[in-house]
Amino acid sequence: MALGFQPVLAPAMIIATRALAAPGQPQAVLVTSGNALPALPAALHRLPLFAVGDATAARARMAGFATVLSAGRDAAALAELVASRCVPSAGPLLLASGEGQGTALAADLRARGFTVLRRVAYAARPAEALPVAARAALAERRVKAALFFSPQSARTFVTILQRDMSAEIVQGIEALAISPPTEAALRSLPWLRVRVASHPNQDELLTLLS
Repeated sequence: MALGFQPVLAPAMIIATRALAAPGQPQAVLVTSGNALPALPAALHRLPLFAVGDATAARARMAGFATVLSAGRDAAALAELVASRCVPSAGPLLLASGEGQGTALAADLRARGFTVLRRVAYAARPAEALPVAARAALAERRVKAALFFSPQSARTFVTILQRDMSAEIVQGIEALAISPPTEAALRSLPWLRVRVASHPNQDELLTLLS
């Protein structure tokens, strides 16, 4: 990797994509996670896509969307960006999100006069165990830092570790959390220390490794 680290992947959430038909005539597509992109049909690629952060925006371009704008931060910033570039009279907004997610963003935009079509593009379920490579890296004390991208993934990791391994195994590991709620989900483990990204996005989380 460019930062000089050797990554060990340990997905704590398993993503299941759901089929999503292109509804009506939306003026734009909104996504709060790159996990929503595989569900979006090619017919939507002609529309502008508003992404919550730069990593999701990059994935959207790779998926075939020609016009992609990034809020660069979080859902609140995404609402501000959409409100500055779209008008309620131009048609509804298609919000593709995970199961149980996106409700606050939809409510924010509806309060601004927009019609929001919120559609579930994927569901995330907890992983049942850590991958063999991750278990070995933890057991052999080769992990220096662990990155957590959501409260759900943090809670799942804690549950698996406490059930299958020893909590003390993380004593020499620095936990890096994408948000305060994610940090809160990690508190039950005896980490070397826990740090939180300045803004809840991937770029700021990776900055903590510098």
